Amino acid sequence: MVSQASRLQSVHYDIRGPVLRRTRELEAEGHRILKLNLGNPAPFGLTAPDPVVAEVVRNIRDAEGYSDARGIQSAREAVASHYAARGVAGVGADDVYLGNGVSELIVMSLQALLNPDDEVLVPSPDYPLWTGAVSLSGGRAVHYRCDEQAGWQPDLDHVADQVSPRTRALVIINPNNPTGAVYSRDTLLGLLEVARRHRLLVLADEIYDQILYDGAVHETAATLAPDLLMLTMCGLSKTHRAAGFRSGWLVISGPRDDAADYLEGLELLANMRLCPNVPAQYAIETALSGRGGSEPDGIAALLRPGGRLREQRDFAWQQVSEIPGADCVRPAGALYVFPRLDPEVHKIRDDQQFVIDLLERQHLLITHGTGFNLPTTDHFRLVFLAGVDVLGDAIGRLAEFLSGYHQ
Repeated sequence: MVSQASRLQSVHYDIRGPVLRRTRELEAEGHRILKLNLGNPAPFGLTAPDPVVAEVVRNIRDAEGYSDARGIQSAREAVASHYAARGVAGVGADDVYLGNGVSELIVMSLQALLNPDDEVLVPSPDYPLWTGAVSLSGGRAVHYRCDEQAGWQPDLDHVADQVSPRTRALVIINPNNPTGAVYSRDTLLGLLEVARRHRLLVLADEIYDQILYDGAVHETAATLAPDLLMLTMCGLSKTHRAAGFRSGWLVISGPRDDAADYLEGLELLANMRLCPNVPAQYAIETALSGRGGSEPDGIAALLRPGGRLREQRDFAWQQVSEIPGADCVRPAGALYVFPRLDPEVHKIRDDQQFVIDLLERQHLLITHGTGFNLPTTDHFRLVFLAGVDVLGDAIGRLAEFLSGYHQ
């Protein structure tokens, strides 16, 4: 018998588990599934700007060999300049690692850091790769509460209460997936003060940093705490609608003198993968220069009133909020609504089963809240990348299903 490694027993990634397997079975039977479970822009006609794609094509012959393990120099310089322009001090090309998406860099950053039973503070709800990668690296994710009544801002007192002698790092996901919360400056300063007080490494996931609504302002965490060692992660997947390029980056900022050993471990892991995807690296300089985001291809056009993402956000939020027994904090960023189903109206004990039942009866795929390490079974995430006509159909199916659903 060939069994999986024992270390995987503690790794959970429920947003891609039994629900996805059942989806594949239904598709194999010939059913067409409407998938509103994944923040993948391209299938909904939201494609990368032409100049970004053209730059990849133009350099394809130069991308046939391995690059530097950290990534090509021009792309790393572009990332460093991008953050310098935002006010992040002391960052150069040597402080930038390119990756096969932010996902790879999350795993690398944690594998280089954690010893068995070390702890990492992770928000709840979270993007579940963070919790899974902590477990895969031998550590333990300790979840701090984000307060729905406060617009899903982290509860700073609860964050502080979760720190123990084994805590090594603090994860900040801003704008947040799945809630769409954009953290206030005071909230960020409070989180960073916890890290400062306990000498924690800060891991800032800012992949949605430019997807903002209603005048929301994203604060780059590294600009607020130049005295803290911080790894900021971002990429082209969302803002430039290039998820399949797997083009992400990690930026090291703050004091490094006491972190030389850790950073050596990070470089070792980068070397072991040889290099990130080389063709996609050539997209970065054009994307960050602004040449890859000018009108009408830029993200700003999609987000302003009348823009496609803004209209879809407004429509999805309004339609979901009108379902009896559902309420939803309006997302200020990202690509998702994260509604709550009143347990007095919708008595759902097993939200994964709820999602599977919805899938089977309505051929609609969404994601259950506990898949994001939320401790209650009363939430779900719905992606609003589809056009309003598709969203109207999907939310109509959901409302019809909920009207007669019982567990």
